[in-house]
Amino acid sequence: MSEAIHPSKSDAAPEWLRVVQNKVETLRYGVVQLVVHDGRVTQIERTEKTRIYSPSANSQDSAAL
Repeated sequence: MSEAIHPSKSDAAPEWLRVVQNKVETLRYGVVQLVVHDGRVTQIERTEKTRIYSPSANSQDSAAL
């Protein structure tokens, strides 16, 4: 089920859209989640993950398999 997105009457993006764009652009790994009440965005949550890569730890994990 696809819903068409209609541009707003003004060229300026709504504040919530600017906030979402900023959160997505500054996020490397994670989730941006919108909370909607009565058809309006009321809350924006961002969960950021920090990934730690260690070549020696990865080789030990794969050896255990």
